[in-house]
Amino acid sequence: MADITKQKIVEQLKEAGVSPSEQRIAVFSFLHHNHIHPTADTIYQSLSPDYPTLSKTTVYNTLKLFVAKRLIQVVAIEDGELRFDVNTDFHAHFKCRECLEVIDLFDIPEPQCPTETQLIAESTQLNFYGICDQCKGKLEEQS
Repeated sequence: MADITKQKIVEQLKEAGVSPSEQRIAVFSFLHHNHIHPTADTIYQSLSPDYPTLSKTTVYNTLKLFVAKRLIQVVAIEDGELRFDVNTDFHAHFKCRECLEVIDLFDIPEPQCPTETQLIAESTQLNFYGICDQCKGKLEEQS
C-alpha cells in the first residue's frame, strides 16, 4: 500500500464521491504512506509545515468525511484517543503499554453476532493490550 501514487489516491477519492482537494489528497496520502495508526493531531503536525493553510479543523473534518465514505476506519484503542487506519478490512489491533505502538494483527477470525439474534453488525473492533516483542526483549535484557 505504501507505493500508492497521487493519481491513484485521486481516483480512490473520486470513486468514493469525495472532491479531491490538495488537503484531502495530503491527508489520504499520509495515511497510505504512514501505517502508524495516527491521531488527527499527528496528521496535522506532520502535514502543517508543507500546508501552512491547513487547520486542525480541516484535518478533523476530512477524517470524518473519509470515515463516512468508508475510506478509512476509526481505531478506538484507548479512552479519548481516536486513531485512523487506511486498512478497512477486518483486522485486530494490539497496543503496547511500553512503546505505545499500535500494531495490526491479521489472520484473526472476525467475531460474529449470534445467528439466533436479529442484530446486524456493521463494524467490529478487536483490540489487544500488552507488551510487543521488541519491548519484551528490552525488558528481558534489563532483568
